[in-house]
Amino acid sequence: MNKLLSLPGGFRATLVIFGLIVLPWAVPARAQSALPEPTRQELLSGLKILFWQKSGDPNVLLKMRIQSGAAYDLAGKAGMMALLGDVLFPEAETRQYFTDELGGRLEVATDYDGLTITMSGRSSGFERMIELLRNALVSTPLSPEVVNKLREARVQMLRDTNATPSSIADRAIAARLFGEFPYGRPVSGAAETVARVDRGDLMQARERFLNADNATLVIVGGLDERRTMRTLRQLLGNWRKSDRVVPPTFRQPDPPDARTLIVHQPGIQDAEIRLATRGLARADKDYFAANVLAAVARDRWQVALADISKAPVFVRHEAHTVPGMFVLGTSVKNLNAAKALVAAQNVIRSLMTTPLTATELEKARNELNSELARQLSEPSSLIELWLDAETFKLGSVNQMSSGLRTLTANDVQAVAGRLFKEKPLAAVILGNYDELKPGFSNMEKLEILGDPSITPATNKPASPPAKKP
Repeated sequence: MNKLLSLPGGFRATLVIFGLIVLPWAVPARAQSALPEPTRQELLSGLKILFWQKSGDPNVLLKMRIQSGAAYDLAGKAGMMALLGDVLFPEAETRQYFTDELGGRLEVATDYDGLTITMSGRSSGFERMIELLRNALVSTPLSPEVVNKLREARVQMLRDTNATPSSIADRAIAARLFGEFPYGRPVSGAAETVARVDRGDLMQARERFLNADNATLVIVGGLDERRTMRTLRQLLGNWRKSDRVVPPTFRQPDPPDARTLIVHQPGIQDAEIRLATRGLARADKDYFAANVLAAVARDRWQVALADISKAPVFVRHEAHTVPGMFVLGTSVKNLNAAKALVAAQNVIRSLMTTPLTATELEKARNELNSELARQLSEPSSLIELWLDAETFKLGSVNQMSSGLRTLTANDVQAVAGRLFKEKPLAAVILGNYDELKPGFSNMEKLEILGDPSITPATNKPASPPAKKP
C-alpha cells in the first residue's frame, strides 16, 4: 500500500475510479447509493458546472480543469502549458490572500491531459474567488514584463532542481518509448525548452485552449445553488466560447529502439531499471483490466527478484487521452541489473501465458478497494473522479461500472496479450557501466550513453519531427 500512496496524483485518481468499479465485490450495495452525485448545469458559453451542496459546510472547494494539457506543448518548447499555468495568477499576493484571508489555498497544476486550478476557502469569499478566476481566464496577464519574469523564474527553478537517478530513469524511458511524441516530453519542460517559449506562444495557447467550452468547474460546499449560479453567470458568463475545440490528434510515435539503453552514471551503486510498452487510453474498455494486470505484474516481479533484491518494485499503467505507457521499474545493485531485467522480461511473458490465480486476482481487488476507502474520505477525490469522467468522456459513475463487475482472470490475461504480444518494448538501465558490464557481456543489443543529463537518443537516423498540435 505504501507503493500505491507514492504514486503520482493523476495515477492515484485513476485508482480511485478503479476502486469504485470493483467496490461491489467488497462492500454492500447500499454503500454505493451513499456516494453523492453532483448537480449538472451548463452556461450558455459551454462551461460545464458540477455542483455538490454540503449543507452546513462553512468552506467551499473549487476545481476547474482546462481539458488541454502538456500534450499540446509546441515541439521544442516543452513546459509551455505549465508556464501558461504560472501566468494565470502571477502575483504571490494572490496566493497569500487565499491563505491569510480565506484560510484556504490556490494551486495550478498541469499534466498531459489538462490544466487544473484549485481554489479553497471560506464560503463568504466565494464571489471574490470567482472574480479572481474570471480575471485569470478572461483577462490573462500576458504583458511582456509578466511573461519574462515568470519564464525566468521557471527556468531558474528547473536549473536548481536536482534530478534524482529515479527521475532521470523515468524521463529516459519515456523518451525511449515515445521519442518526439508529446508523452516523451516532461510536463514541466526543461530549462532549455522553457527558455524558448515566448509571449506569442502563450497568447496563441490562451486563444486555443482557455475557452469556456473546453473547461469543467466543480464546486463543493455549503453554498446556496441559486447564489452560486447567479455569481457564475455574472462573472463567467462572458468567458468566450471557442470556434472549435482542438482535438488530441498527434502523429503516432515510431517503434522504440529494440536495444537496451544503458545510461552510464559513475559513482552510483544502485542501478535504476525501466521496461515499458505502449499502454491503453483512459477511455479504453480494457483500462481497468490493465490496472489489475499492473498489480499482478508487480507482485510476480517482486517474487522473481527475492534472491537478488529486497527493494520494492513498481508497475504503473499511465493512461491518458490517447494510449500512454505500461512501465515496470525498480532499483538494484549494479551487478544484479541484468538479472533484474531478464526477470522483468520473464514476468511479461508469464502474464500472457500463465493465467492469474484466484489469489492474485483477489489480492489486486482488495488492494484497490483499500485505496478507494482512503481516497473517498476526502471530497477532493470525488471531484477528481467527476473531472476525469468529463475529460475522458466516461459517463456517470454507474455507466463506468457497467459490465466491469464480472471482470475475470481471462479478461486480465487477454489485455496482457493486447499490451505485449508482438509489441516492442523499451528498456533503460541507469547505472555505473563499469559495474554493469559483466552482467551484460552476452547481450549484443546495447546502446550506451555517457551523460545521463541528456535526453536519451538512438543511433538510428532521426525521425521526422512531430507535427505541432
